[in-house]
Amino acid sequence: MAEVLQNPHVLLKVKKELDQVIGKGKPIEESDINSLPYLQAIIKETFRMHPAVPLLLPRRAGSNTDLCGFHVPEGSQVLVNAWAIGRDSSIWENPSSFMPERFLGSEIDVKGRDFGLIPFGAGRRICPGLPLANRMLYLMLGSLINSFDWKLEGGISPKEMNMEEKFGLTVQMAEPLQAIPVVI
Repeated sequence: MAEVLQNPHVLLKVKKELDQVIGKGKPIEESDINSLPYLQAIIKETFRMHPAVPLLLPRRAGSNTDLCGFHVPEGSQVLVNAWAIGRDSSIWENPSSFMPERFLGSEIDVKGRDFGLIPFGAGRRICPGLPLANRMLYLMLGSLINSFDWKLEGGISPKEMNMEEKFGLTVQMAEPLQAIPVVI
């Protein structure tokens, strides 16, 4: 929501999509999600820039391996830095910019098949909550955007928002988003 509010052009595009597909102010249903590619792109872009868990569960190297010019000995503990992958300029063009359009027409998903975007992990240890999170995030964000207009508390402009993150077990905004819903 913070990225959408900080980028008014993104908010306008997703509002237009929701209005055309569902109708202004109407509730979103699970069956609507496949008809909302821009909303899906916003969620993917958010996962790319702000993975909930920046360091995925440790893995143990099963054999001696050479990876990107580094030798990883058998038995080594390896942590996957999902946050750094999402901001890697060799994978993503303009990695520090919030651009949902990069996912339009793309087959990249968050289900662990595309290693450039793995906010839920991959393989046998992928997060078991992935299916629920996928459904709920689209429904919640879409409903919040479609049911309300939003203004930032204190009259600050989108450019003045503090988007700094604080790291811990999960990533959070250093200063929580304070936005006021205005009924449509």
